[in-house]
Amino acid sequence: MTRTLFAALLLASTIATPAFAKERRHAPPPEPKAKNVILFIGDGMGISTITAARIYAGQKQGQTGEEFQLSFEKFPNAALVKTYNTNAQVPDSAGTATAIHSGQKTRIGVLGIGPAAEKGVCKDALANPLPLLGEEVKTRGLALGIVTTTRITHATPASVYSRSADRDWESDTNIPADQQHGCKDIALQLAEAQFDVALGGGTAMFYGKAGGGRRADAAADLPAAWAAKNGGVVVRDAAGLAAAPMNKPVLGLFNPSHMTFMAERKPDSSEPTLTDMTAAAIARLKADPDGFYLMVEGGRIDHGHHAGQAGYALEEAVELARAVQYAVENTDPAETLIMVTADHSHVFTIAGYPKRGNDILGLVVPPKGNGEDGGDGVSPLLAADGKPYTTLGYANGPGAVSGERPMPQTGIAARQQALVPTGIETHGGEDVALFATGPGAERAHGVIEQNVIYSIIRKALGWDK
Repeated sequence: MTRTLFAALLLASTIATPAFAKERRHAPPPEPKAKNVILFIGDGMGISTITAARIYAGQKQGQTGEEFQLSFEKFPNAALVKTYNTNAQVPDSAGTATAIHSGQKTRIGVLGIGPAAEKGVCKDALANPLPLLGEEVKTRGLALGIVTTTRITHATPASVYSRSADRDWESDTNIPADQQHGCKDIALQLAEAQFDVALGGGTAMFYGKAGGGRRADAAADLPAAWAAKNGGVVVRDAAGLAAAPMNKPVLGLFNPSHMTFMAERKPDSSEPTLTDMTAAAIARLKADPDGFYLMVEGGRIDHGHHAGQAGYALEEAVELARAVQYAVENTDPAETLIMVTADHSHVFTIAGYPKRGNDILGLVVPPKGNGEDGGDGVSPLLAADGKPYTTLGYANGPGAVSGERPMPQTGIAARQQALVPTGIETHGGEDVALFATGPGAERAHGVIEQNVIYSIIRKALGWDK
């Protein structure tokens, strides 16, 4: 009995010592939790695109460009992200966006289904569903927003809300007759989904022939059905978006297909810009007291690259950076995690020893005293064929040279020269960047798998430890 009492007194004395008391007083505080998460995806915005866009943006402001910083480059946390699909060394947007929004890598060309499912097989898709972040956001009571400059049914935005054996099954007429086994097209899935804001292009996927669309039912009007079911508002232009009631869900479809390139945009365009759509989405979503998740895609960066037109891609990247800056300035940094990444890269290069401040969309002019002939700092450097070449180029694409190389084009509408002739320029397989600021941003570090972004989001929101 005496020994037991002594042991108890010793334990009590030890617990009461100043060292233990100090340890309790200095226990680490709980990790900050994000109320909101905004994920910006620059489709195809690889690191070379970021570098070129930085220079381009700076030069548009009269600077040499190299020293400029895009809005998201100022974020305190960054990581490199591995983008491969389970069956592809170089990925596509469907497989990569699925990794981000489901937490699992999968095959190239499929949405929201696991890698055991074969692409294009409806029964496989039905048997191998993956969790969708968009669904969980609504189940947990948060507001959900999707913004894109592509069709709202395109791969990256569709990854938020849909499962499909083939990313191209955007409308019911895209599903082959032998795959009609209960799989729903992507437009129908959006019309049946729960969301608060969805803005982009792609009206043709939602209407039948009578509405200028391509659905099998000539009278089909999926937006009207969605609005009737959810008390929502459908808008078709920037004015309609601005006028839409703030207390109702909104579906904005601003183009029959993808939205207009910034480089082709007219001053009187009826389409909202990516920044306009981001602003509208934030204004609506932040009214929800439980918080929100917003995915914003600068989707036409990718399309500019596929066309071999770097100037178009860079204009889109600069607009994405502008939208990011708006989000930074119009959300509370203590409660909003903002991340910027890309789904994949492109075979896009910056080369040739141009001088500091050289026009990023122009010919390579070396610094004075540099180059084979010494260089005068004004004259373009000549290749072995006696012709100049541009700073920007592609490893493959529609700008490929066959036979005698023509004089290269320059300027924003130029198609840069390429090496291997392909109908469209292809994706690149190198790592992409992830930039982060706000609660949970410190988890963006090192070299990570793409599906880890899903975990970063869930942990920031307090769903996972």
